[in-house]
Amino acid sequence: MSVRVRRIYEPPEPDDGVRILVDRLWPRGISKDAAHVDEWPKALTPSTELRRWYHAGEGSYEEFARRYEAELAAPEAAELLDGVRRSAQKGAVTLLTASKEPEHSHAAVLARLLGRG
Repeated sequence: MSVRVRRIYEPPEPDDGVRILVDRLWPRGISKDAAHVDEWPKALTPSTELRRWYHAGEGSYEEFARRYEAELAAPEAAELLDGVRRSAQKGAVTLLTASKEPEHSHAAVLARLLGRG
C-alpha cells in the first residue's frame, strides 16, 4: 500500500497516483486546475472545532491526533477512510494538505491510519 503526504503547493509528480485533498478549506493561492486534485472528501477532514482548537495551540499534537481519530470513527468519515484505503490497495495515493508542517498535521494521522490497513 502506497500512501504519502505532500503539500498541495508542490507540483504534481507522475507517481502521485490518486491525489486527495484532505483539508476542509480550499488552499489559498492555488487554482483547482493547478492543484490536480482527484478527490476532496471534506467529511474526512478534522471538524472546524478541532482544527481551531489545535491551531490555537491549546493542546499537543498527540491529543489532536487522538481526537481526530475519534472523529474518523463516525460512520461517514469511516466509510470515506475505507474508500481511500481501497484506492491505496490498488495503487499510489497522495494526501494533499496546505499545512506548513505536514508531519504534524491531520494528513500524517490519516497516512498512519491508512498504513495500518
